[in-house]
Amino acid sequence: MSGMHTRGEYPRPQFERSLWLNLNGEWQFQFDDKQVGVAEQWFKDKILEQKIRVPFCYQSKLSGIGVSEFHDTVWYKRTVDIPEEMKGKRIILHFGAVDYASRVWVNGHMVAAHEGGHTPFAADITDALKENGPNVITLRAQDFSRDVTLPRGKQYWREKSELIFYTSTTGIWQPVWIEAVEPIHLRRVYYYPDIDRNEIGIQYVVEGWTEDTEITIRTQISFEGETLAVDECKMTASRQKRRIELHDFNDHGMGRWWSPEHPHLYDVEYRLYAGGALLDTVRSYFGMRKVSVDSGKLCLNNRPFYMKAILDQGYFPGGILTAPADEDLRRDVELTKQMGFNGVRKHQKIEDPRFLYWCDKLGLVVWGEAANAYAFSESYVKKFTAEWAEAVDRDFNSPSIITWVPLNESWGIPNVKVDEQQRQHAIAMYHFTRSLDPTRLVISNDGWEHAQSDLCTIHDYRWDYGELTQKYSRIETALDAPQNRDMYVKGYRYEGQPVLMTEFGGISFQSGDQSGWGYSGAIDAADFEVRVRAVIKAMHDSPLIQGYCYTQLTDVEQEINGLLTFDRESKIPLETIRRFNEGKFEPEEDL
Repeated sequence: MSGMHTRGEYPRPQFERSLWLNLNGEWQFQFDDKQVGVAEQWFKDKILEQKIRVPFCYQSKLSGIGVSEFHDTVWYKRTVDIPEEMKGKRIILHFGAVDYASRVWVNGHMVAAHEGGHTPFAADITDALKENGPNVITLRAQDFSRDVTLPRGKQYWREKSELIFYTSTTGIWQPVWIEAVEPIHLRRVYYYPDIDRNEIGIQYVVEGWTEDTEITIRTQISFEGETLAVDECKMTASRQKRRIELHDFNDHGMGRWWSPEHPHLYDVEYRLYAGGALLDTVRSYFGMRKVSVDSGKLCLNNRPFYMKAILDQGYFPGGILTAPADEDLRRDVELTKQMGFNGVRKHQKIEDPRFLYWCDKLGLVVWGEAANAYAFSESYVKKFTAEWAEAVDRDFNSPSIITWVPLNESWGIPNVKVDEQQRQHAIAMYHFTRSLDPTRLVISNDGWEHAQSDLCTIHDYRWDYGELTQKYSRIETALDAPQNRDMYVKGYRYEGQPVLMTEFGGISFQSGDQSGWGYSGAIDAADFEVRVRAVIKAMHDSPLIQGYCYTQLTDVEQEINGLLTFDRESKIPLETIRRFNEGKFEPEEDL
């Protein structure tokens, strides 16, 4: 295999160390359909039969395998020599995401186990390493392709994708890497921006803290190369919070706040000292922004914010859930902004942290959404809750994320209208998410059948301008949910929350020889433009709607209702879509 498409960029851009090693690239690989690998101890001396290019799943072309049939147990293996400069330190092995359940061995010793197909995990592998390599890393991934109670997002439980469901992903699909740290190091920070006081709250989490060692963290905050604050914190526990005032103002006397128009980011360098010796250096960044609801208005930085977002499934040609290169993630953000959108709803996927980095850096608000199951069970509740907690924790510091969506369109809770257990799950997910993160808005169940939610979000795929403007001219008709659903479940009702159209459009347009489906069809490019114009204008003309999310950014496999093709080619000029998002619909044609 060639070295192309090995995703060599730093995988965790908001918490970066210099001493790390990328483990993407060629690994040994083998299917284990008979489930004999553990009994036969494949994690020891066995040489696996195939090769695969990590971090691409075996179903993808870029993996070098590219078959779609189900193989629910797969094994990976590779050797690694620990670089000389890492020796004598603690070696941490990181997996960005492995779908679904993982076990990891190093030199035959089990070092980690994890469940959850979209969230990262790590293990200190130091004690399993040989003094003189090479060291063998083995991973066994188990998927459950036909289990509809598994948090899976858009991955289909059949081998051939159809309708709104796409090709499955099994095994490693985000980067693998190691880093070297001292026994005492900075494990985590959490940011709590307060624009009203122009202060940043920081919670430090130290690994290896003891009362016997004096540990100090020096924090240096800068903006565009100018140092704004230097703070020293003596750690009296393994977790500790500080508030640091930022003496930094723009020409209007306000702080430099993060927004899609002005994505200001502050750079941070942390230095951890123990007993006076420098043991750890970490580079990071944060954004100062506030999301709130005030007097029935969705606000960003204390000002009404009209969201113009696009639904993004996060699928890529050749890579399925994995972008072929970091440039592809950046390109999707750039294309979204070029079309005049200021936000993205990442749909049924917990996206690669590099995507959030580009949203932070280039300026695009994000709705962070879980990968849902399709049916309910008590086992599902346990799996889903654990994975969602990891997702919120992973992305807590991203300034671009303004809203959490744990559930969508009653996925996983199909009988929420009549089933009290499922209703309690939706209620619990709202409060659970708020307990994990008090700084963002939370939707209990996006689209319809809301329990408690900070916004009233609606999905409506009709495309007739007259129907849409009539329906969304009054709150009474707006709350008459599509799809024969209720807008709120028993015990909950609309209480003045901001109303947003979080799925609409979905207009299909066949390009070239491609065939597929959408929610409504255009016969040619001119018809496509008329229909897109009609639905976006209806949103702008509604006195109720405070924002929208158009379906969708790109075509995905058989679904051809994107504004762009799957290869990211425009169907109509990007500038045309930008004009619609800016509310420019001249000439006023009949709609």
